[in-house]
Amino acid sequence: MVKQSKKILANIPVDLKSIIKTPITVTPNTGILTARDMLLRYKIGRLVVESNKKPIGIVTEKDIAKSISVFSEKPIGKISVGNIMSKDLITTTLDSSIYDCAKLMKTYGISSIIIKNNAEKLVGLVTKTDLVSTFLIQSTASLNISKIMTKKIVTVSPNDSVFEVESILFNNKIGRVIVVKNHQPVGIITYRDFVPAKTFDFSKEFTNPYEREEISQNPQLNEFNVNRLSYLLTFSASDIMTKNPFIVYSDDVVYTAAILMIRHGISGIPVMKNKKLVGIVTKSDIVNVLATKGKL
Repeated sequence: MVKQSKKILANIPVDLKSIIKTPITVTPNTGILTARDMLLRYKIGRLVVESNKKPIGIVTEKDIAKSISVFSEKPIGKISVGNIMSKDLITTTLDSSIYDCAKLMKTYGISSIIIKNNAEKLVGLVTKTDLVSTFLIQSTASLNISKIMTKKIVTVSPNDSVFEVESILFNNKIGRVIVVKNHQPVGIITYRDFVPAKTFDFSKEFTNPYEREEISQNPQLNEFNVNRLSYLLTFSASDIMTKNPFIVYSDDVVYTAAILMIRHGISGIPVMKNKKLVGIVTKSDIVNVLATKGKL
């Protein structure tokens, strides 16, 4: 007798129209300081760049973090949203389903889908958060976190410099790192942690113009730059990390992680087993379940 696998998603239809949000929009000429303030004020991760009511780009926390790096070639005050936005937009229409949106996010490794009408005008935005909320409606609470978690973990120590952390995020093409002390997670850092105002002052306050120019010509984080900026490197991961992160266990159900993400506005949670860090579960992992309609 063949053992039937448990059903992961209940057959509860969710109309795409019911989860679409009206995005906060900016123009290409909006300065990144203004964009930064808007992200913080509205507690969001992205802004849609609009021209004549048509979406032409999107700017995220990651884009802002890159633009405020001490290794950026332009003065912050001269950088506009149009300089840093992503122009290759992934869009769909109201005829699509939530599963279509999940598939697009999985395929292109993105966190949001822009919804347009037949006239190419902006209708709204669907984010991973919206899809995780949808998962909560459809979940049958039969899927263990161990089945979907990311097992490859990238970690840093509390004493690592903020620029080392930034370099690790960029080079590994990831959205977060876990801060570990004595083999235990003590914090988590995402691109959002680089957005607050204090990060904008690092390069201006602690380097002189000649050093900034020299660094901009050789922007990779290397031993030479680290030595020249040794006083800058006193800013550590512990200064910007979110401390005491929520944790889940590998044998917990995914529903538990989804609830924590929605309730506390977080996008990734360290996974433990027998007091050992064994993975991380993210919104992307949950969206991937929807992308396959629960068929892992």
